[in-house]
Amino acid sequence: MAGHSKWSNIKRKKGVNDAKKSKIFTKLVKEITVAAKSGGSEPELNPRLRLAIQNAKGANVPKDAILRAITKASGSDVAAYHEVTYEGYGTHGVAIMVVCMTDKIVRTVANVRAIFTKYGGSLEKSGAITFLFDYKGIFTIPVANIKDHDDFTLGLIDAGAEALEDDGASIHVICAIEDFGKLQKHLETLAIAPTSAGLEYIPHTLVQVSDAALPKIIKLIEALRDEDDVQKVYHNIDIQPAQEALWE
Repeated sequence: MAGHSKWSNIKRKKGVNDAKKSKIFTKLVKEITVAAKSGGSEPELNPRLRLAIQNAKGANVPKDAILRAITKASGSDVAAYHEVTYEGYGTHGVAIMVVCMTDKIVRTVANVRAIFTKYGGSLEKSGAITFLFDYKGIFTIPVANIKDHDDFTLGLIDAGAEALEDDGASIHVICAIEDFGKLQKHLETLAIAPTSAGLEYIPHTLVQVSDAALPKIIKLIEALRDEDDVQKVYHNIDIQPAQEALWE
């Protein structure tokens, strides 16, 4: 259940500067506020909030920022956010899924379309590229947190894990959507906190892009990630080992 995989090809860049980190914090804090607004401020009674807090802690979001986000959710001035997913193509047939959290869909779709257009891509109709991806549960767990790897692996398989992928620093546990809650509870019983967990789009059809063409596509993906309303971006580029440096 381990080794090279499609998940390895879509990991985010290793380096994150202060500006990027601030963007990531903002997106994680937004998810906490939305989760608390929709399901209540008690993590024990609100699985979405519990997961959002866990992901924020995994990204080292300050505790005060997490508490402020939960408190903010009880205010009457909090915007009503909607989660929407847009699909598009970059150049060279690269498929891109864009997950957004927005309080104004008209603004968001216009901004996302403009980014695709600027970098030679196109925004497509809903359902145009979803068939190229599987929607799966993903848990990322630091290897250092695992004491007995054999027992850990067997327990995860019993709890519903479909694949385990070790990149040296972390183990990525992949499961079907319906087994996400079961795996989450299993990790809680082991007192193991993932650095991140959630539902992700994993490509099952990959495309290779030349070194010459890749920089423009990277700019498109990064521009989408920098958009305020965008929470996550997924693509199906088959990144070759020699191309890893281009993503730094």
